[in-house]
Amino acid sequence: MGTDRVAGLFEAQAPRPLADRLRPQSLDQMVGQDHLLRPDGPIGRMIGSRRLVSMILWGPPGCGKTTLARLLAQTTDLHFEPLSAIFSGVADLRRVFEAARTRRQGGQGTLLFIDEIYRFNRAQQDGFLPYVEDGTVTLVGATTENPSFELNAALLSRAQVFVLNRLDDAALELLLARAEAEEGRPLPLDPDARAAVKALADGDGRYCLNLCEELFALPEGTMLDNNGLAAAVQRRMPLYDKAQEGHYNLISALHKSLRGSDTDAALYWYARMLAGGEDPRYIARRLTRFAVEDIGMADPAALTQATAAWEAYERLGSPEGELAIAQLVIYLGTAPKSNAAYTAYKEAARAAKETGSLSPPKHILNAPTKLMKQLGYGHGYNYDHDTPEGFSGQNYFPEGMDRRPFYRPVERGFEREVRKRLDYWARLRRDTSSR
Repeated sequence: MGTDRVAGLFEAQAPRPLADRLRPQSLDQMVGQDHLLRPDGPIGRMIGSRRLVSMILWGPPGCGKTTLARLLAQTTDLHFEPLSAIFSGVADLRRVFEAARTRRQGGQGTLLFIDEIYRFNRAQQDGFLPYVEDGTVTLVGATTENPSFELNAALLSRAQVFVLNRLDDAALELLLARAEAEEGRPLPLDPDARAAVKALADGDGRYCLNLCEELFALPEGTMLDNNGLAAAVQRRMPLYDKAQEGHYNLISALHKSLRGSDTDAALYWYARMLAGGEDPRYIARRLTRFAVEDIGMADPAALTQATAAWEAYERLGSPEGELAIAQLVIYLGTAPKSNAAYTAYKEAARAAKETGSLSPPKHILNAPTKLMKQLGYGHGYNYDHDTPEGFSGQNYFPEGMDRRPFYRPVERGFEREVRKRLDYWARLRRDTSSR
């Protein structure tokens, strides 16, 4: 038997993975992306007019980026040319562009699909531009990373960015039903375990179908509850990359939940970061920043609590130390909020930059030498403790600079008391200056 025949026989007998068998064959079989594909959606309108523009498809793994690109080419009669930025280089791109130019002369366009396009360097991305501009190719790039950070501005200006959604519960349920129809039998799951499968998929359709394939391979008659499911499959880590955008999205969610005094949401985002493998020290540092930026003098103890929780984690380690940080999250979430100190510092910094090198008024300068006394250093200084109120009301701003109210405490928490003191001193200052 010849080698080619053996290879062909083996290929014919090799089973195709379930995810490949259920890959959509038409756009109406796509799930979870109706906001783009419905007739009045941005891509739906392009399909209706059969005129595609270059685009970047941005979305999480398993949401259908590659399948969508293939179907767009099929629907518009374009030649589909797939490349992976991981395995392709300049020579591959040159070959593709030359073939696309020849194909165009014959009357057929080319859809160049580049998976993980952000992995091409800036020079390689610039190399696309002439071929995109003159219509040699219609570029469809796929990325799991924020294109604003990863792609050249010149390339982004020539392509529309479309955001694909992670698959929601309804979309994943539809995939489960399709898997059961393909196999001709139900999944061996009770209702709770079925819900758990969708939770494990975490919006990734490909992972969901791969998990179904594992479950269909279990012995006949198996029926799994949550515990059985956990034993049968390996739990998937949540989608979270500490070096990429997910890292910044979750810390932003934690920070803003605290600022909004939603303690429960903040605890959830904290737990999500830990589940994704985030270093608790990083979270402790960011929470300490929050204590001074968003609470400040409304509750001065917040900073003490933050540094104490950070130190407790350093001493206890994981997992015990993570509870100390959780306690800090609760403290910060329930504390009164004020960014008055943060704003005051920013305004003072701007004023210092604007006013340059103005000297302090001479009356508040020390005069350790005879010459300095002759120059007026220290002359007219009033020692505040010698006044009845312990407040002299003198001017401490530079000569030639008007007083500016940088710090404006709010009517919340401890700052309410601070405001009373400032108002009291302001009245004394006015009384002193009017004498």
